[in-house]
Amino acid sequence: MLTALKSLFGRNRKDDADHSPFVRELRAIVGAQHVLTDPSRTLPFRRGFRFGLGKALAVVHPGSLVEQWRVVQACIKADKIVLMQAANTGITGGSTPDGNDYDRDIVIISGMRLKKIFVIGGGKQVICLPGATLDQLERTLAPLGREPHSVIGSSCIGAAVFGGVSNNSGGALVQRGPAFTQMSIFAQADAQGTLHLVNHLGVELGMGPEEILGALDRGQVPESRINWHAGKGHDDNYATHVRDVDADTPARYNADPARLFEGAGCAGRMALFAVRLDTFPAERNPSVFYIGTNNPDELEEIRRHILTSFSELPIAGEYIHRDAFDIAEEYGKDTFLIIRAIGTRRLPMLFALKNRIDRLTERVPFLPGNMSDRLLQAFSRLFPRHLPRRMYEYRDRFEHHLMLKVSAHLASEARTFLDGFCAKSGTRYFACTPDEGARAFLHRFAAAGAAIRYRSTHHRTVEDIVALDVALRRNDRQWSETLPSDLDRRLIVKLYYGHFLCHVMHQDYIVRKGNPCPPIEAEMLALLDRRGARYPAEHNYGHLYAAPPSLQAHYRELDPCNCFNPGIGKTTKRRNWKAESVA
Repeated sequence: MLTALKSLFGRNRKDDADHSPFVRELRAIVGAQHVLTDPSRTLPFRRGFRFGLGKALAVVHPGSLVEQWRVVQACIKADKIVLMQAANTGITGGSTPDGNDYDRDIVIISGMRLKKIFVIGGGKQVICLPGATLDQLERTLAPLGREPHSVIGSSCIGAAVFGGVSNNSGGALVQRGPAFTQMSIFAQADAQGTLHLVNHLGVELGMGPEEILGALDRGQVPESRINWHAGKGHDDNYATHVRDVDADTPARYNADPARLFEGAGCAGRMALFAVRLDTFPAERNPSVFYIGTNNPDELEEIRRHILTSFSELPIAGEYIHRDAFDIAEEYGKDTFLIIRAIGTRRLPMLFALKNRIDRLTERVPFLPGNMSDRLLQAFSRLFPRHLPRRMYEYRDRFEHHLMLKVSAHLASEARTFLDGFCAKSGTRYFACTPDEGARAFLHRFAAAGAAIRYRSTHHRTVEDIVALDVALRRNDRQWSETLPSDLDRRLIVKLYYGHFLCHVMHQDYIVRKGNPCPPIEAEMLALLDRRGARYPAEHNYGHLYAAPPSLQAHYRELDPCNCFNPGIGKTTKRRNWKAESVA
């Protein structure tokens, strides 16, 4: 018990006692306190937000880009696997080890000490380093009247900018498409295992790797050294692309070759050091309309009309099913209340405290598991109902809910359309007050974490979660899923929510105890294949999905020695892409 308490409230001097020459080299580069080897301390970095757990020789926290370069160099020279990690908020295990069947030691390099953001072009673009978060970027741009590509995460909160770019994350903002850039600085290892730094940032920073990275560490990016025609900083064709509602393909999905370019969609198959991204004018005084219906066909008609007939695209169109509404209302309540009270800025600190509490419970045999989740769930029950009255009324009346956010000058057009549509259908809507609109969207964003909380607090009845990230065809009118009865009876509840105008759906299935998840997932994916859907849509393949041959070829081109994040997309984990197992 005493050892566990020391682990929670202070560093155990016996922790991280690995004195191998390689680990000593890492400590010499970044400092001993920034190299973790004790399994209890590396656990938060080895275990994914939803999925994924494996061994790692060390977790390293560089304090500068030059240190990161030296750490990557040392790892490649010592024949170690490099796993680049940002905020570790992904849901497919793509930034953590998966199992222990690797043929080399793994070193996790966390970029979260590298949080710098450099604003260029008067705020029209930014250069972000590995630890910069969406929340930090949003706060940086707000005084300039600008916004980043994505705001608060749709499936997790506290996400890093690099995670979005590396994983083609789409986000909730309809006009902007998946996170994308053609401008970055990255390191690759060639087939012979030689590391190379590539500067495609469009900024003159010097000649050698350490000169380039040192200049960027110091923020030496004068406008005179910037090439303003170096490449795209976002997918500027998406707004036209998503409007084609009769196309027989999805609007966005991870394996789309049009949105794979070096760091964009790299899935950790290289070491990213900096990305350059476009920003966007902030919308002032937007309007939110809360739409409810019991007929999914009517919701699809609304979607098609908005995309084909509105004079401009809405800001967002977020869907949530009644069952997901209920789960989020109960099991996402603490997330909702904490963000309302303190915002997202302090969430990383709270997540760190949560991880430390979990480390304690795992070391003390008589304490129940998932203690932090149990405490937070108990905490949330002390508070009254937290959603607006009109949302509860719509929950009782309607199965399907859509939150439509539009700019101030599109509000009248949207209201006129909704008035006419509701007059001849069973669909209804209300115009939200600013507070109602903010609460509605935050409730929607709490849904994904609520599924995890449900699993943690009902471990006796829940086998696990099958979480699918689905891109439906743009012309698919039958978007609402009906499962075969044999499959449905193995589930406790189905949670549907997503970016409805883009036809990107997050589908979480909470599985009854005693029903293995892999066969259920295989049946789900077979159903999606028959519907012409693509998956994953925006959270990357991780260790859950098998990458198609074209994407595997892309990974091999980025990483010919299979040194960076091997196994992604269920590819081989072996050195140089060898398929045979290790004896």
